Amino acid sequence: MLEKYVKKILASRVYDVAIETPLQRANTLSQRTGHTVLLKREDLQEVFSFKIRGSYNKMALLSEHALQKGVIAASAGNHAQGVALSARKLNATAHIVMGKNTPVIKVNAVKRLGARVILHGDSYDDALLHARKLQEEHDYTFVHPYDDPDVIAGQGTIGMEMLNQCNDLDVIFVPVGGGGLVAGIAAYVKYLKPHIKIVGVEAEGSACLSAAREANRRVKLKLDSLDLFADGISVAQIGKHPFDIAKQYVDASITVTTDEICAAIKDIFDDTRSIAEPAGAVAVAGLKKYSEDNPEYNQQTYAAVVSGANVNFDRLRHIAERAEIGEHREMILAVTIPEQPGSFLKFCKAVGKKSITEFNYRYSDAELAKLYVGVQVDSDEGRYKFIEKLRSSGYVLDDMTDNEVAKTHVRYMIGGKGPAGKHELLYRFEFPERPGALANFLIKLGNKWNISLFHYRNHGAAYGRVLVAFQAQEKDRKRLSGYLEIIGYRFREETDNPAYHTFLNN
Repeated sequence: MLEKYVKKILASRVYDVAIETPLQRANTLSQRTGHTVLLKREDLQEVFSFKIRGSYNKMALLSEHALQKGVIAASAGNHAQGVALSARKLNATAHIVMGKNTPVIKVNAVKRLGARVILHGDSYDDALLHARKLQEEHDYTFVHPYDDPDVIAGQGTIGMEMLNQCNDLDVIFVPVGGGGLVAGIAAYVKYLKPHIKIVGVEAEGSACLSAAREANRRVKLKLDSLDLFADGISVAQIGKHPFDIAKQYVDASITVTTDEICAAIKDIFDDTRSIAEPAGAVAVAGLKKYSEDNPEYNQQTYAAVVSGANVNFDRLRHIAERAEIGEHREMILAVTIPEQPGSFLKFCKAVGKKSITEFNYRYSDAELAKLYVGVQVDSDEGRYKFIEKLRSSGYVLDDMTDNEVAKTHVRYMIGGKGPAGKHELLYRFEFPERPGALANFLIKLGNKWNISLFHYRNHGAAYGRVLVAFQAQEKDRKRLSGYLEIIGYRFREETDNPAYHTFLNN
């Protein structure tokens, strides 16, 4: 099987349109990890992503007749731009089906490349079904983003370049969505140098390769639980062709959190002064975790694929907020102190020389004050020691560092308590973000239940996030949840969340 793919990779026509990207040394990361860290800069391609390789190789092998009839793809991002640019180079017509919630920057980028954009549905699955329907109606050629041998071969040219650029690699870290990239790299590298380890890296909420490896078969993750932050690799099921390769030739798979991805984006910026998209930084996050988890390896050569840089500028606010936590350099605490003069000063003295990065408070009780505090630390170990220090000093506190509601919503809402004597049920929502989305959300909520808390913040992503409390009692839970399910947006109840009870509920 590998020999077949190696021949296809060597015969690939990607260099009609793609460049051989540098394998750049990351000096800061190298110093911090104790290894030689190299970054494969696929963000430097014309469409700021590796996707141009696979899409062009697939389309360059089509007949003139097929090109004239046109190609179609379903994508909300990098694959769409790869297909559009390939079509322009090959004088073909490209039809790209994208969700209505696709950020405008991506829609405009595809249009500028000359493709016809068709907005349909709110998810990739909606777009895919519509693209397949149009394919049958018009006899277009469907260009799959990852589950196609020619696409895999195009992506595999990255592995070929890496071996040509460095002859002593020990481990290669590759982001994994549908698996086309990791399969292509693994096929080439394992055929020529089987001792080099291939590690696939996935976002924690969309680890379809890890799930497939554990089950020894392809499994489909629940769509309503998929990670949406690293949208470029948010795939429910690894492709059939990629898994045929990955199950034999990918040595390990690692999952990373949103905060760890944000920290990796900052690391890449520190070493290159370029800004990777979340999916583009996943491999670096995995490299760092692998290095921490395997201290027995000394002075090895690690390479990570920086797969793309198509990030909305607005998302940088969120990334910057979370990078220090992902780097294990910041902790978030909910601390209770006496509501009396001098308490703040006493607490600051207990903190000592550590920097306070965030401090939120508002009067709410005559006896006790609740503080939302960010503190700078140097590691998880330092975080745990600091918590024990405060507790031994008599402070009552909760560690909120890993609490998603605390970091995404509550930090902006400190100071508001629920109405006295009223019961609340709290829910976290995600809905497709497009013009009018918030208004539509409010209309669908209607006036059936009184809202006692509402927080919304747009991070420039494809999905908006809302925190809502309804005036309702325990006996109303089933009826309320049924009503919310009819509305049709993803939601999760958070009534028992400690961040909510500490800062927002009586």
